[in-house]
Formats: sequence, C-alpha cells, structure tokens
Amino acid sequence: MDLEGVIRTRPNKKDSWKTVLTLAYQSLGVVYGDLSTSPLYVYKSTFAEDIHHSETNEEIYGVLSFVFWTLTLIPLVKYVFIVLRADDNGEGGTFALYSLLSRHARVSSLPNCQLADEELSEYHKDGIVASNSSFGSSLKSTLEKHRVLQKVLLVLALIGTCMVIGDGVLTPAISVFSAVSGLELSTSKEQHRYVEVPVACVILIFLFAIQHYGTHRVGFLFAPVVIVWLLCISSIDPERRLDVLGGYTVVYHRSEAMFADLGHFSQLSIQIAFTFVVYPSLILAYMGQAAYLSKHHVIETDYRIGFYESVPEKIRWPVLAIAILAAVVGSQAIITGTFSIIKQCSALGCFPRVKIIHTSSKIHGQIYIPEINWTLMLLTLAVTIGFRDTKSMGNASGLAVITVMLVTTCLMSLVIVLCWHKNIFLAICFILFFGSIEALYFSASLIKFCEGAWVPIALSLIFLMVMYVWHYGTFKKYEFDVQNKVSINWLLSLGPTLGIVRVRGIGLIHTELVSGIPAIFSHFVTNLPAFHQVVVFLCIKSVPVPHVKPDERFLVGRVGPREYRLYRCIARYGYHDVHKDDMEFEKDLICSIAEFIRSDKPESSVKLETLEDDEKLTVVGTSSSNLDGVRLSVDEADFSEIASTSELIEIRPTTEKVRKRVRFVVPETPQIDRDTVDELQELMEAREAGMAFILGHSYVKAKRGSSLMKKLVINFGYDFLRRNFRGPTYALSIPHASTLEVGMVYHV
Repeated sequence: MDLEGVIRTRPNKKDSWKTVLTLAYQSLGVVYGDLSTSPLYVYKSTFAEDIHHSETNEEIYGVLSFVFWTLTLIPLVKYVFIVLRADDNGEGGTFALYSLLSRHARVSSLPNCQLADEELSEYHKDGIVASNSSFGSSLKSTLEKHRVLQKVLLVLALIGTCMVIGDGVLTPAISVFSAVSGLELSTSKEQHRYVEVPVACVILIFLFAIQHYGTHRVGFLFAPVVIVWLLCISSIDPERRLDVLGGYTVVYHRSEAMFADLGHFSQLSIQIAFTFVVYPSLILAYMGQAAYLSKHHVIETDYRIGFYESVPEKIRWPVLAIAILAAVVGSQAIITGTFSIIKQCSALGCFPRVKIIHTSSKIHGQIYIPEINWTLMLLTLAVTIGFRDTKSMGNASGLAVITVMLVTTCLMSLVIVLCWHKNIFLAICFILFFGSIEALYFSASLIKFCEGAWVPIALSLIFLMVMYVWHYGTFKKYEFDVQNKVSINWLLSLGPTLGIVRVRGIGLIHTELVSGIPAIFSHFVTNLPAFHQVVVFLCIKSVPVPHVKPDERFLVGRVGPREYRLYRCIARYGYHDVHKDDMEFEKDLICSIAEFIRSDKPESSVKLETLEDDEKLTVVGTSSSNLDGVRLSVDEADFSEIASTSELIEIRPTTEKVRKRVRFVVPETPQIDRDTVDELQELMEAREAGMAFILGHSYVKAKRGSSLMKKLVINFGYDFLRRNFRGPTYALSIPHASTLEVGMVYHV
C-alpha cells in the first residue's frame, strides 16, 4: 500500500470546521477517555487513609478545592493553552519536545546528521529564526559544546518516555479495576474480591485484542460511550451526590495523553473537546460527589467509599455498565500514546526496531505495534492480579504521571527560550509556577514508594536501560564505521574498472554512512574477482522532523568520477513517515539516480550540498512527486503500449531478448549530451539485468582494554537486543535470492 501520498493529511488552519469537529468527536473516545473516568477512583484513593470527617465538612470542601484548581491549572492552562502549542510540526509527546530542541540547539541523538537536513522545509516550518536573546544564544552554544549536557537532556527525555510506557501498563489496570469495583455494592466484601479480578482481566484482554483495528475505528466506536458517560456523571442529582496529596495525582491522570496523542488528531480539535465538553463535565461530577459526601459522610463499610455510593440505586446498574465501557475507552488514550512515542524513539535511534502497522491511509499518526501491545497486556494483567487494590494502583500510576509532567515542564522551559525565543523571565515563571505545583505532588507520591509507587520506577528503569543500551551500541557502531571508512584516494588508484571485472547489474550496498566508502566495499573489491557495473551506496536514515516531503526524499551524488559508475543515495525519513514497500522504493531509487544523471550539470538549478570527500549531493524527489522528471517503465509486453510524444525522449535498452523490458521516459532536455544518454542507458541495462542487495551482518564486540561495564553493555546487552528484535525495515522485504549478507565484527 502506497501511503506516502495521503499519509500526511492532517487538519490545519485551512481545514473546514466539519473536519475539526469530527476529529474533536473522535478525540473524546481516544484522548479523554481516562481523564473522564477519573471520578471513579479519585475520592476513593484520597480517602483511603484514616480521614475523619468533621461536622463542618471542611475536608470535603478542601478536597473539592484541590480538585478544581488542579484540573484548571494543569490540564486546562498548562496543557491545553501552552504545551499543545509546542508541537513538532503537528506531533506531540516528550520525544517530540526533545526533537524540537535538538534541531534548534543541534543536540540530536542521531549520529549521521547532515547540514543538508537543515534545508528541509519541515525543519523550518515551525519558525526557526535566529535568536536575538543573548541568554538564548549562550544557552544554545553551551548545549552544543558540552556532551555531558546533551546526554543529560537525552536521559531526561528518555525518563519521561519510560514513564509514559510505564503508565501505559498502569492506566488500563486502575481504570478497568475501578469500574468493575462497582460490583461490591451487590456482593459482600469477601465475595466481590473474587469477582473483580477475573472480570477486570477479561475486559483488559478484550481491550488489547481490538487495538489492531486502529485509532480511527476505535475512536468512532468509543466516542459515543464517553459522551454518554460525561452526561451521566455531570447530571446525577447533586442531592445524592483527598488524607495526603498523593491521592490527587489521579485527578489529572491523562493530561499528558492530550499532548502525546496530538499526532493522531489536531491541536484545535483537542482544545475544543476539552474546553467545552470534558472540563465542564468533570467539574460538575466532582462537585456532585462532594455534595453527596458532605451529607452522607458516615459510612459503615469504608471499603465502599467511592463514586458508586453517590449514584441513585435505581440507575446504579446502568451506570456500572457505562462506567466499564468508559474505563475501556480511558485505557485507549495511553495505549495509543505509547504506540506513538515508541515509534518516535525507534526512528530516532533510542529504541530497538519493532513492527509498526499503519491502521489508517488518511491520518498519518494512527499506528499499531503488535509487540508493544501484547507486552503491555501481560504487564497490565500482572499488575491487576498482583495489586487487586485501587489505592496501590493509584499510587503507582500517580507517580508515573507526575514524573512525565515534571519532565515536560523542564523541556518546555527550554523550548520557551531556544525555540520560541521568549524572554528568560517567562521560562523561569513557567518552571517555577507549574514546577512547584508538580514537585509538591511528586514528593507526595514518592512518599508512597512502598505502597505501590515502586512499580513505575521499576518499569521505567528496565525500559530506560533498554533504550540507553540500544542508543549507546548504535552510536558506537556508527563511530566504528566512520573510523574505518575507505578514502576516495584508494578508489581513484584502482581506476574505472576498480581492478576487477564489472558485470551487468546494480549492486546496492546498504550502509549507515552519509559520506565516504564503507569498509564492506573494500572487502568485496579485494576478495572477489567481479562486481556490478553500477554500484549504489544506499543510506536509509531518520531525520529529527516528523515528516520529509516526497520531493525532498533523496540526496543523490557521485562517488568518484563519472566513468566509475558509483553513486550515493541517501533516503531521508521523518520519525512519523511511512516507509514504502520494496518494489515502490526500488522504482523511486532508480528514478532518483536517473534524474540526478540528467540534471547533473554546473548550471543546473537544482540545489547542491557539498559534503566531505568532495561529494555533491542533489536533492531529488520521488517519482510520484516529480512529475516532470525521469520516469521508469517496466513492461513484459512490447513498447508499443506507451506511445512516444514530442515532449518525451524514450531511452530503450539495446538488447531485446529479455524477460522484462525497462525504459526511462525522460523529459525533452535541449542540453542533454551524449555522455548523459550513455550513462542513462547503462543504468537502464543494469536495472534490466537485476539488482543485488548487499547487507552487512554486524557482530559488535567491546574492544580489548574496555571497562567491565562497557563489556557488559556491548557484549551482552546490545548483542541480546540486536538478536531478539527486528532488523532494518528494508531488510524484511528484500528477495532472499538477491541478497548477500556479509558478516563483519565491530570492535568498539
């Protein structure tokens, strides 16, 4: 499926209100599900300790005051009106903020960045301009000079990311378990404990089993449930209707999900849904519960303190059914946010490669990751069975959420200075105001370490270890490639034939290098008697932007003189881009090289980027985006099916006895010379003969003299991840008959 042409469709300022409102409707079922179900367990978690109600009900009104100002200041003011504006070209989440900062301060975690990447249109889409602030300039230069500060920034982003993943485990558990706890009103205290856990586990398995249908379908399915739920909790008769601050963290549990799920919807749709629907409904719901507790605060069975006590008995069972459905919806928000943030991490080299399935051909951010989905399900079931207690789950989930918010606050203060170029005073006010509130909640949650808060810390440490080991191993492997690449002088000394026989066909050598000749090529030339007549050094890399436009996809250049027939092609993808299937990508690759050959002249208007080793790379788009460029036609019939016109020049192969006939359809170019025609014809004949894919199979080992820690990280940690996770995406769809893997040992 070719998604590239439509996958980037997303709402913007020019979209109709119908589109925005439709996305706002969908966001109710995906983004706000769990935030809307927080009344199920907030008061129960808050009054789980020994709180004595006074005759004046001051503690009830104090709790309501905390809930009101927490909902107003954190989700509404901070996230809806401030943080959502710091999107990375439409993408949200902790790593999107890091990506935004890395472009402004050049602190990217990607090792093979180029100056040419800064010319991408998306790189400047968010208004990158030179900062007039002396403090902003000094802060930027300080970050760029000190590697330690860059690592601190990366670790900070990884901590926030790991806590989001940990919350993806805890949120479904507490949401579903709290909804099912309504069964306690119809059973005894001893019996309902044996009913809640099995029912909650069945619901959780169902929730994770439907994730492969995608956000688009799930959103339309779940949005009505959330709407009914919000109407229900906000309209229950108020006449019928937190010991330590740690109980309040669940009030704004999924504020971060608004930001993490931004790529699935749009900024305006999320703001409309929260401001006009979710926020008023939640305030009314909490006020209704407070009113009930103030009049019915003497409860003999304290284990029943919670939302369902404030529901009239006649409608209790319908409300229970709606609550369970709403809890399933609530879990959806953090699951989809987890998928998005893991894809970002993987694309930016901070998470092992996983299978990513795009569930929508219209909205680019809607994805499904099978491995992560089933891992989250197993961990969620383990937490549900292990805790069987709303209080402990709330403590665990609260610490995870507040940690992510603290990380977001820290990164946002840097965004205000480095990206928005605002006065340092605004950044200080932001971090002091919101940071102090969140630090208060964080310390309160940390006190409950032994009462469940240890779970997100343990999960985050595991994921942080995996992420940092993968990033460290990948970076060291690239350093080895750079240090051992072959100089251009060695290539020139071999002559055009490279000292071997050049046979028909195209040799496609995959490498991480963006300049220079990889060591794997010298290994071939010195040990094999023949090689292909056309050689392409292909680098498929990610850049720190969400998307790369199709007309900026490739950087193409020569390696050595023209007669050597050696080319370099760099395919650039954003961290939310869709990689095309093998056949479509192969066609775009050949057409990009042909277009480069046609336009490779000093007076060409195409922009050139000069890199090391005297290579010049030309920006070339895909065949679908460059309608005026060279097009490739592969036919099994004769060529009479495609007629020649006066505007096109057809270059056909000289041989006719082939199974598949290949031709280039080249726009008429008055300046085209005979050498260019010969080069295009040779490329066409090579393509007709077939392509061979040369892949490096690396074995990374710590070099002699390395520390014990480095040996453990490289020889065991990185090697385990490399063996048990997926290889590069392009390696999965390459025909095995045309693939040659070369084993190489990297001593890093």
